[in-house]
Order: sequence, then C-alpha cells, then structure tokens
Amino acid sequence: MKKFASRIMLTACLVLPFAACKKQEEAPAEPAEVALVAPTTTEDGPWKEYLSKVVDANMGTITNTPYVYYLPAETDPEFEAKYGRQLDQAKGAVARGVSAGNLIAFGSPNSAKIADLAVAAFEGVETDAFKGVRVLFIGKAEDSERVKAAVAPSSAEYLFVEAK
Repeated sequence: MKKFASRIMLTACLVLPFAACKKQEEAPAEPAEVALVAPTTTEDGPWKEYLSKVVDANMGTITNTPYVYYLPAETDPEFEAKYGRQLDQAKGAVARGVSAGNLIAFGSPNSAKIADLAVAAFEGVETDAFKGVRVLFIGKAEDSERVKAAVAPSSAEYLFVEAK
C-alpha cells in the first residue's frame, strides 16, 4: 500500500508542472498597444488625459507614483504663475533627490517651455545622483536633445515620447 501511495504522489509531482505549463500557454494574448495621439487642442483636459496615458505606458516596472510636471498653453492667463510654481516644485524635487525606482515626467502642449522647465530643474544636478530613476520627456524632438543633455549627468534613464 505504501508503494502504491508513493507512486501516485511521484506521478502527481511529475504531471502537475506540465499541466500548469499547458494552462499558461493557453492564456489569451495581451491586447495590442494602442498608439497614443497628442491632442490637437491646447485645452488642459485632453492634454492631461493624454499625458497620463503616456506616463502609464512608460512606467515599466516602476510601481511608485510618478512625479509629473505639466504646463498649460501660454494662452492660459495664469501661465507665468503656473510655470513658476512647477519650476519651484521640480527644482525642489531634484535638489532633494529622487530615489531609484521612481519616474519623473515632463509634458505640455508647449514643448519648448516644458523643456525649459526640465533643463532648469536639472541645472547643477550632482553626477550620478539619479541612478535607477527614469526621466520621461513628452514633447517635440527638437526639444528632447537639450532635455537629454541636462539630465545626462544625473545618470537617470532618459526616455522621450514625441507628442504627435
């Protein structure tokens, strides 16, 4: 009787892993990624929704809440004040340091101004201070290179998504 029970257990141990693999293979394929298209308007609502989706799509293995810096269009009557507040917040975060496993994102309907903000935020950043941090710039290609250059000394992983 002991031999029979041992054989049953041995057989179960050998068969179960293969059964589990079979079920994993039968899992439905993941849905195809939807291309994200930037809004054609400068209104805050559509832009914030778009940026949120782009940030989510670029989180990768990061599970912490991202730091997202957004500027409205320059037609906003409070643009200068909002720019100043965002710049102060971004500079403060960079000065304090951001721990590995975090994402910092910059995006706006005004690519040049959000690039200015990102560059100013990373001025004087300590070498290698952002290892393990991902910096995401969402804007125009011509603005990406200067943001990338400003972020480079920090050793952060730089990602660019063209807002088009």
